[in-house]
Amino acid sequence: MERPLILVTGSTDGIGKATAAGLAAGGARLIIHGKDEKKGKIVQKELEAVAGGKHPDLFIADFTRQDQIREMAADLATRYSRLDVLVNNVGIYRKTRHVTMEGIEMTFAVNYLGPFLLTHLLLPLLRKSPSARIVTVASSAHEDVDRIDWENLPGEPAYDAWGAYSLSKFADVTFTYTLARNLGGTGITANCLHPGVVDTKLSRSAAPGIATLTPEEGAQTSIWLARSPEVAGVSGRYFDNRRPVRSSVLSYDRGVQERFWRMAEELAGIRSGERNEY
Repeated sequence: MERPLILVTGSTDGIGKATAAGLAAGGARLIIHGKDEKKGKIVQKELEAVAGGKHPDLFIADFTRQDQIREMAADLATRYSRLDVLVNNVGIYRKTRHVTMEGIEMTFAVNYLGPFLLTHLLLPLLRKSPSARIVTVASSAHEDVDRIDWENLPGEPAYDAWGAYSLSKFADVTFTYTLARNLGGTGITANCLHPGVVDTKLSRSAAPGIATLTPEEGAQTSIWLARSPEVAGVSGRYFDNRRPVRSSVLSYDRGVQERFWRMAEELAGIRSGERNEY
């Protein structure tokens, strides 16, 4: 893939910023995303230096707001003729319960519904690439989900911070598997990954003192999945440290996967013209 166009969401801090820096240093044409314009412009200048003077494009959208995600996708569709790689990196952890204006618990909304909606809206751009890739940052935290309390979703009035985070990452894994099936034969691949236990604001909030990797180390699998010829054509897999590994047993349950998918379509307001763009 010669100088691919790559979008990394949540790329003004932590793993996302390190992923963007690694991809920029590798010669990619980069699009970065954040929710704070001032911070985004600072990171944009930092990455310009890493990329040898090449100016990354910056898009601003708050992933708690579906209208802003839709606006960002529309702007991307207007500005670019294709997208080669989408790295769904954006993620949050909330110690206390917050809900979006739609009444959806915020961790679930940002970590799962946001990437789900953006991916669907960008599929037409991805289909214009000869070999597009969708890379979603999940987490081994998904393994802590051994049952789904469907009655407590999506608002999660019975809120547990770690449980909400784990569930959102579990949903990301099921999203990847269903997406890969739906995209079979299109030339677009979809994979997800565990980045490791990385020293970021998120990990310091969720589990202070346990991080073992730097953001640069945690970004390596995302960068590899985005660019490496070793995974060309590989789809529907979960990776850890650049190796395909098995995710949790429950994550392979087709009924669970499809229920999360249908829920996301409904909650993200996926319209008929946005469905089945495969």
